[in-house]
Amino acid sequence: MKKTNNIRGYMLAILGGVSWGISGVCGQYLFMKYEISADWLTAVRMLLSGIFLLMLALRKEHMRVFKIWKERKDVIWLIAFGLAGLLLCQYTFLAAIKYSNSATATVLQSLNVVLMAIVMAVWNRKRMSRIQIAAIILAVSGTYLIATKGNPVSMDISAKGLIFGILAAIGVVIYTLLSRPIIASWGNLTITGWGMLIGGSVLFFLTRAWIFPTNLELPAWIIIAVIVIIGTAVGFSVFLESVKYIGPVKSTLLGCLEPASATILSALVLGTRFTVVELIGFVLVVGTVFLSVSTKD
Repeated sequence: MKKTNNIRGYMLAILGGVSWGISGVCGQYLFMKYEISADWLTAVRMLLSGIFLLMLALRKEHMRVFKIWKERKDVIWLIAFGLAGLLLCQYTFLAAIKYSNSATATVLQSLNVVLMAIVMAVWNRKRMSRIQIAAIILAVSGTYLIATKGNPVSMDISAKGLIFGILAAIGVVIYTLLSRPIIASWGNLTITGWGMLIGGSVLFFLTRAWIFPTNLELPAWIIIAVIVIIGTAVGFSVFLESVKYIGPVKSTLLGCLEPASATILSALVLGTRFTVVELIGFVLVVGTVFLSVSTKD
């Protein structure tokens, strides 16, 4: 039974990383072809994915979906999860891109694997194993090579870019950990749906996202639907579900498949070519997967 749960957890975490990679490629295509802001896209995708997940939860759980709002303690956890976790992560990641570039932001956000391992080691009062340390080194190194192609010049780090990038990594750790107690009680769809809806609603009003871009055509809306359903609703929900089976450290490590899958999909869909350095990065990230699977904790 434990082996089956572990395999399920690995597959869900991998699916989450790949889903985020798909979302990244779709977002890149939208920014290339249309005049669309990252703030607007984030607000819309969080809001719509929240509604989508809650509709699925309502079909499965019926009116129990709304009962969480009667539990004051769980409501506090839920709001913290939506704002201090999901919204913090997504907004600061975009801000890191704004004040630096996408490569730098990706590398800084990947530091979440280091932060998560440290937090869990302190929480459990247990040293990290050599395999965990090796997996962390491979994850961060692979992400760096894929995102920057090994060129330090592309790491354009301003003070604001550095701060927002680190906050994005912290956001990943926060939403992963804050989700655990309430998902166990209320289910993944309900918690992720409400969290997305809360964070998306706040960002929606802060960015005045009700003002739609004027140049969006049918293909753009189809791609936005893919980002909402696959990249956001599926990506975050299956990733958080994986935490239940294999724990936050392994899940965040496997989540590093995001930049690898995004680069591969960019090559297949957008015609991007691989460099030798990127291929080395892929090997390192895949190595992270095998090391994560081999660890006992």
